[in-house]
Amino acid sequence: MPVSATPDPLAPAFGQAAARPRRKRPPPFALRLSEAERARLLDEAKGMPLGTYIKAKVLGTTPPLRYRRTGLSVQDRQALAQVLAALGNSHLSSNLNQLARLAHVGALPVTPETEAELLGAVRIVRAIRGLLLVALGMKAEDAP
Repeated sequence: MPVSATPDPLAPAFGQAAARPRRKRPPPFALRLSEAERARLLDEAKGMPLGTYIKAKVLGTTPPLRYRRTGLSVQDRQALAQVLAALGNSHLSSNLNQLARLAHVGALPVTPETEAELLGAVRIVRAIRGLLLVALGMKAEDAP
């Protein structure tokens, strides 16, 4: 029994899904690259899927801004993990909130201990900044 392209009008009444015509996709285009060429394109793509990058480059369009998750190198993932660990261990947001509240009510005495704590917080922020620069592929002297 041949399958017709028109859906059966009685099918939805009997719990069957209406048949939709299949969309025919064009065949894929293959491109052979040497290892060096592929490595160069992967480097230029900066985490973007290689097919998307090549298509944008060939057609002269702007590549989309979405990157896949696997685009980060192992070193980048380790640096970002260190940043997350440093943020979690520092209790920085909680401490800064407490300091701000005490400063607003005038109950924050500026003692050597308070100054040492603030300097420690500054060191933590600088360390996090340095790790973020590494994760972004920048050197500390590149930063403004």
